[in-house]
Amino acid sequence: MNPVLSYALPAALFILALAMACSLVPVLRGPTAQDRVLALDCLALNAMLLMLVLGIHQGSSNYFEAALLIALLGFVSSMAMAKFLLRGEVIE
Repeated sequence: MNPVLSYALPAALFILALAMACSLVPVLRGPTAQDRVLALDCLALNAMLLMLVLGIHQGSSNYFEAALLIALLGFVSSMAMAKFLLRGEVIE
């Protein structure tokens, strides 16, 4: 592993974990439901990126599959919550 990469990956993991902690605050205390959904989408994005960086750090492809699942579930849940907040129902 490249010496620069050996220092950059743990730093990226720490920064992404810090970003997840910062986006957890609006999820719990958001003033409106829309703010909470946006913070939850940001949390899912940070979790996906954390899994990708962890996969690069560990050298395993299983993390990439988990990141793909997090991305798909995060997108679908964000769209479902946005539709629910706009119309009051998810399934028409």
